[in-house]
Amino acid sequence: CTFSPTGDDEQSSHLMSSWEDQRVSDATSNCFVAIKIDAKSETCVQFSQIYPVVCIPSSFFIGENGIPLEVIAGSVSAEELVKRIAKVKQVPAEPILFLSHLLDHLMYLAPFSCYAWICESTVSSAMWLVIADFVLLLLETCCRLTKKLEERREQRRKGDEENEIKKEVERRKLGKEMLEYKRRQEGERTKRMLEERNREKAEERAARERIKQQIALDRADRAARYAKNMEEVEAAKVGVLQARRMELEAKKEASQRDRSTVARIQFRLPDGSFFTNQFPSETKLYEARQFAAQEVGNRYGNFSLATMFPRREFSGEDLGKTLLELELAPSASIVLLPTGRPTNTVVQSSGDGFWAVLSTIFYPLLAVWRFISSFLFSTTPPPSTASRSATPRPASASTGESKRESIRKRVLEKRAEDFKKDGNIYRLRTQEDSEDDNNTWNGNSTQQM
Repeated sequence: CTFSPTGDDEQSSHLMSSWEDQRVSDATSNCFVAIKIDAKSETCVQFSQIYPVVCIPSSFFIGENGIPLEVIAGSVSAEELVKRIAKVKQVPAEPILFLSHLLDHLMYLAPFSCYAWICESTVSSAMWLVIADFVLLLLETCCRLTKKLEERREQRRKGDEENEIKKEVERRKLGKEMLEYKRRQEGERTKRMLEERNREKAEERAARERIKQQIALDRADRAARYAKNMEEVEAAKVGVLQARRMELEAKKEASQRDRSTVARIQFRLPDGSFFTNQFPSETKLYEARQFAAQEVGNRYGNFSLATMFPRREFSGEDLGKTLLELELAPSASIVLLPTGRPTNTVVQSSGDGFWAVLSTIFYPLLAVWRFISSFLFSTTPPPSTASRSATPRPASASTGESKRESIRKRVLEKRAEDFKKDGNIYRLRTQEDSEDDNNTWNGNSTQQM
C-alpha cells in the first residue's frame, strides 16, 4: 500500500505527475494500492502519528504487516519512482536489502552518524541486535501510538455520545416546551370558551330573570284585576246572602210567631198511654188541666202536672200563667202525677201511702217497663186498663178512653210491623226484609226471586 501526503506546492504537483505516469501505473498495477492524502486533512495528522512525516511531499510503501518498506522524501522523477517500486518488490527475497531500507526509514526517526557506514559495510551480528532493538522500539512506538489513537477514538466516541445525549436532552426539552406551549394554548382556549359560555349563561340568566319579572308583573296585574273582580263578586254575594238571611230570618220569625200562637200539648198518663191536644199559646195552664181532667175523668183522682225534661212540677201559682209564659209553646209533654184517690175508693192504710209515694217517684220507670213488657210478652191490654174500662164512667171519660185505646192499638200495630218475632227472638224489620224472606239463594251466592 502506498501513501502519498501532498500539499499545494510545485513539488507535490511534480510528484503527482510522476505517479500518474504510465510506466508507474504499469509497475503498481498488480501489487500496490496508491492513496493520496492531503497534508492539511485530519487523515494526514492521524497518519503522521503512526508514521512520522518529515517532509511534504513524500511517498510511503507499507507492507501487509504495517512495516514501512520504502520511504521517498520529496519529489522524484518517474524513472526513479519505477526503480524504487522495483526495489520494494524485491524486499521479501533479500532480507539484507530490506534491513537497509528499514534503516533508511529509521533515519527519519533518529539520525545516526554511522548511517552511511552501515549501509556501505558488512552488517555484523552485534549490529543485528541493535537493529532488532530499534525494531522493538519502533513496534512499541507503534503500539503506543495505536493505543493513543484508540483512546482518541474512544474520546471522540464518548464525545459523540455526549453530543447525542445533549441533542436528545435538547430535543426532549424542546418537545416538553412544545407540549407545555400547546397545553398553555389549550388552557387559554378552554378558558376563553368557559368565559364565553359563562357570559352566554349570564346573558340567558338575565334574560330569564327579565322574563320572570315580566311574568310576575303580569300575574300581579291579573291578580289585582281578579281580586278587584272577586271583591265585587264577593260584595254582590254578601249582599245576596244578607238579603237571603234577612228573608230567612223574617220567615223564621213569622213561622215562630205562627208556631208560638199554638201550643201542642201531649198529656202522658201513669199507665203509659197519652193523648194530645192543641191550645192557643195564651191559654192558661188551668184550662189545659181542666181538659186533662175531663179526658181522664175520676180515674186517678186528684193529680198534678209536671214536665220530665227539664224536671219541673207545676204549682198552684203556675195554673194562672199562660202556656207561652211557662215555655210550653209551641209543643210540650206534660205528665199527670196522681196525688190522691177518688171518694168511692177504699181508704188504704198508712203503709199503702208510703208505697203510693214510691210508685209516684218510680212511675216513669214503671211506665216504660210496662210498655216494653206489654210489647215483648203480650199484646193484650193490661188488666188494670180493662178493669178501668169496665167500670161505669161518664160519657166524656168513655170517649177519651176509647180514643186512647185506638191510639194505643195503632202504635202497637205499627211497632209490631217494625219487629219480626221468631220464637222468643225479636229482630228489626227493614223494607227489604219482606222481599228477602221470599227469595232463595243458590250455591254461587246469587239470589233467586
